[in-house]
Amino acid sequence: MPLPVETADLSALIGLLDLAGIAVFALTGALLAAQLRQTMVTMVFFALVTGVGGGSVRDLLIGAPVFWVRDPWVAPVCLGVALVAWFTPHRWWERPVLEWADAAGLGAYAVLGTAKALAFGVPPVPAILMGVITGCVGGIIRDVLAGRPSILMRPELYVTAAALSAGICAGGAALGLDRALVWPVAALAGFVLRGAAIWWKLGLPTYTTAEHEA
Repeated sequence: MPLPVETADLSALIGLLDLAGIAVFALTGALLAAQLRQTMVTMVFFALVTGVGGGSVRDLLIGAPVFWVRDPWVAPVCLGVALVAWFTPHRWWERPVLEWADAAGLGAYAVLGTAKALAFGVPPVPAILMGVITGCVGGIIRDVLAGRPSILMRPELYVTAAALSAGICAGGAALGLDRALVWPVAALAGFVLRGAAIWWKLGLPTYTTAEHEA
């Protein structure tokens, strides 16, 4: 039976947003390889790992087919992004532009990861963690491969923004709210929090120890 028009349109929109998020994350990987003066092969590898890393880990954990292996568009998008990064001047991709694009991708990806986990019967709290993993793990893998401190090792609000988007998505599902409303709101909330962290340099307090003399 064919899907209703509204459902089909929503699925198409989700697919486009998914590819857009993959492209943004892949670009961050490709540009990091460019900063490190790496080869084209390394740039493509960084783009692919960053673009699909979080979703791949999520799918393995929830027992779903790894999404990009079955999707004919994901790998070409990562390759295309790497080619764009290779053939364009690095000044086109200044840090603020890339950070804001990454913030948008982070919120959307966290929502999509949470929604997919819920669809596979994962309980709400683990589903939220799957959303965080989807949004953050690709960048963590990228940073580890590049030998630089991961976003997890910095106090700025990043994982927290992904958790906010994922939490709103799971909460809306638990309350039976319309996902066409909840998902955009959840993605926007994560984007706003991450944007505030970028703009005002917001971060979580770090652990400190205080030694008291007797």
